[in-house]
Amino acid sequence: MGVFVSTDDPGPAGHEQVVFCQDRQSGLKAIIGIYSTALGPALGGTRFYPYASEEAALADVLDLSRGMAYKNALAGLDLGGGKAVIWGDPDQVKSEALLRAYGRFVQSLGGRYYTACDVGTYVADMDVIARETRYVTGRSVEHGGAGDSSVLTAWGVFQGMRAAAEHVWGSPSLRGRRVGVAGLGKVGRHLTGHLVDDGAEVVATDVDPRALEWARTNHPGVALVADTAALVAADIDVYAPCALGGALNDDTVPALRARVVAGAANNQLAHSGIEKLLADRGILYAPDYVVNAGGVIQVADEIEGFNFDRAKLRATRIFDTTRQILRLADEEGVPPAVAADRLAERRMADVGRLRAIHLG
Repeated sequence: MGVFVSTDDPGPAGHEQVVFCQDRQSGLKAIIGIYSTALGPALGGTRFYPYASEEAALADVLDLSRGMAYKNALAGLDLGGGKAVIWGDPDQVKSEALLRAYGRFVQSLGGRYYTACDVGTYVADMDVIARETRYVTGRSVEHGGAGDSSVLTAWGVFQGMRAAAEHVWGSPSLRGRRVGVAGLGKVGRHLTGHLVDDGAEVVATDVDPRALEWARTNHPGVALVADTAALVAADIDVYAPCALGGALNDDTVPALRARVVAGAANNQLAHSGIEKLLADRGILYAPDYVVNAGGVIQVADEIEGFNFDRAKLRATRIFDTTRQILRLADEEGVPPAVAADRLAERRMADVGRLRAIHLG
């Protein structure tokens, strides 16, 4: 296990701490990244994914943990930002022993990091991890948890999309708008339901045939296209990336016909500068870590004793936060992603400094 600790040197990418975890017998290879604990313990999910290399896994955990710090700050939570990745194919190597070994490493951080679900991990996995550590959220209802966090993630994305629609078209309704959903996983399915209920016309795609079959069965009115490239080039008003990151890149943005981008995927901007390219093309980007914060709001609520109605009310406020960011972006003449970063950094600085006040 290797550790970088922030002292005078901020460590990799400005992170406070990065922990490499390995248990040879179970096959566990994991990395936990803690970007900031200025507002409280770091909270962020565990991604289980077959990365091409350890370098790719490290790059992902550094990006994701930084994003969680900003997301938690703008969500109004007294929590810092962290993330973890387990390197491997979950269909091949996931086991009780591996998950429990991972739980031991989370416990070894003494509460600096709380974990939850992400790509490749599920509520049942959190229940297993919780057998070795207290610092787990997103557990099943049977074990005192909040259950599937995709429920409020999708609700928050829908609220952010409504705020973006109001900013562009003057109405917070998606009725009559054509929305392209890329990814019909846990979040994409719930989001599709909200959009259909609101009267939107939905076009979707997914790499998994089972997800496409789910759409045909549950929402036969949803139009399905071959792949993401076809969806991006389609005649849509709103584009909702709901799969892996990097969806907005040098290839997709020039081809995009939508006026609004608002989706659930983390780290949608492939690199710095994409936000300006979107703005130059007149495409309004609702920052991903703002609109997809419903899930972290849900699992954070579990820490104080989960109440769904309270958590949903907090997630509904993503509408107001998104509206504030879009107005600030207009006032300051910057892309929404820059305005969101400024608000998050301001809260981390203003509230985080209070920890320096000595309480005796």
